[in-house]
Formats: sequence, C-alpha cells, structure tokens
Amino acid sequence: MSDRIPERITVRKTYKLYIGGAFPRSESGRTYEVTDAKGGFVANAARASRKDARDAVVAARKAQPGWAGRTGYNRGQILYRIAEMLEGRNRQFIEELRAAGAGKQAAADEVDAAVDRWVWYAGWADKLAQVRGSANPVAGPYFDFSTPEPTGVVAVVAPPASYLLGLVSVLAPVLVTGNTAVVVAAEGGALPAITLAEVLATSDLPGGVVNLLTGRAAELTPWLASHMDVNAIDLTGAAPDVAADAERAAAENLKRVHPPAAAPDWTAEPGLRRMTAFLETKTVWHPIGI
Repeated sequence: MSDRIPERITVRKTYKLYIGGAFPRSESGRTYEVTDAKGGFVANAARASRKDARDAVVAARKAQPGWAGRTGYNRGQILYRIAEMLEGRNRQFIEELRAAGAGKQAAADEVDAAVDRWVWYAGWADKLAQVRGSANPVAGPYFDFSTPEPTGVVAVVAPPASYLLGLVSVLAPVLVTGNTAVVVAAEGGALPAITLAEVLATSDLPGGVVNLLTGRAAELTPWLASHMDVNAIDLTGAAPDVAADAERAAAENLKRVHPPAAAPDWTAEPGLRRMTAFLETKTVWHPIGI
C-alpha cells in the first residue's frame, strides 16, 4: 500500500443568487466564470434572468411594508449589526478584492472604508426624519407637518469598480431610509457582492429587504427599469447607452431615477444626497383644538 498523500482536489464553487432571504439557483440554469485579474478561474456565478429579476421584485415588495414600518432606531440597530458582521469577514473580503486586481493595502483600505461607510449610514437611521422633516408655519388654526417616507422598491445597478465600497455606498442609503432593494452586482465583483449577501442573510435583516442578482447588467437593467412595481432605480453602474434606454423605460410609471455618474470618488464624504434621492415627503394638516 502506497503512503503517498493524494493530491488535493479543488472544488469549483458555483455561487447562487440571493432572493427573499434564500440562495436559489437562476431559473435559467445559466452561469458565468468569475476570473481574477490575470484571467485565472476563481468561481462560477449565477447568470440571472428576467424571471429571476421578477422574483426579486416580488420578494422586495413583500418585505417593504414591514421594513418601512420599523422605527428608525431599530433599522439603525440592524445596520450596525451588519457592519459588525462585515468587519468579521474582513480577511475574506480582502482576498476577494485582491483576486479582482486590488493591491494588498488597497484591498484592506477598501474593506475598512466599507465598514465605516455602513456605520455612517446606520447612524442616520433615527436622525434623517428630524433633518428632512419640518413643522410648517401656516396662516390658520392648523398644525402642518412634513415628514419623509420611503419610495418603496428600489433597483440598484452597482458600480463596475470599487466592488465593495461602491456597492455599500449605493445600497446602504436605500436601506436606511426604509426602502427595499433589488441589486444588480457588478459582473467582475460578483464574489464580494455574494459574500455581502451571506453577511446580510446571517444578520438580523429580514428576508427580501435586499435581493442580489449576478450576471449581465446590460441584460437585467432594462427589465428592472420597465417593471411597473419598481418605484425607483439607481443607474450608477449602468453603461451610458443602457442608462439612456433605462431612463426612458422608467418614465412609463414615473420612477425616480438616480443617473449614472462619471468616475465617482467613493472615498469622499457621501452627504445626504443618496438617502434623499429615494424619499417621498408627506404633509399632514391637523386642526388645533379650541
């Protein structure tokens, strides 16, 4: 009998989608190869279809009332917990970013910045209503209040660079304001996106609040832009020609549209712009008792 140790077999991993708190395969059965910066095979990722996008919207719509109905304080607690768990998988995120072409220090810096960004947005959960709401002076025996409310279901096309910090920077402001999300991950950044989905799945975030699709953004974006049950779309990661068609499709049901930006600086202070982009304002009049 030979004492030679057999060669280690590497399992070719195939990652799934994240829809409704579960990890289903694409209904189409399609996958694509995720490669490293040198073109070497890393893993297979699911290539989502139109049906997967519809399923993600259904899950997001079902989860939206419950998520919006939570207090800002509670949403903040959940987002803080996600940041803690994201930091706990620091090493895995660094390895995945390095495989995508980032240097060792750059990858470590991006993970740290992503955690800080998530915490920053979590801190706004119970403060935004005070900053964006108001008590309005009126000439009459009334109280008049304006309060921000979530738009509803938001489709997000993740940026094709800054695979973790960019993704967090477009997703967190959608969640903190009480919206639910259908995210199209950057094709080359599928692994950090799926790992983030695993973090979300094992946190306190209710299933369906975030739904993640991997595959071709140019294929999925038009369906989400034209979907009549999507209330808003963030086209940050969409190519110019895809974004132009998506804006026209979004006009059919008056979606709010966040247009793409040319090479945004994800390390800059984000401000309130992304949070307020997907808020509605409700004004209530109430008579003053005599």
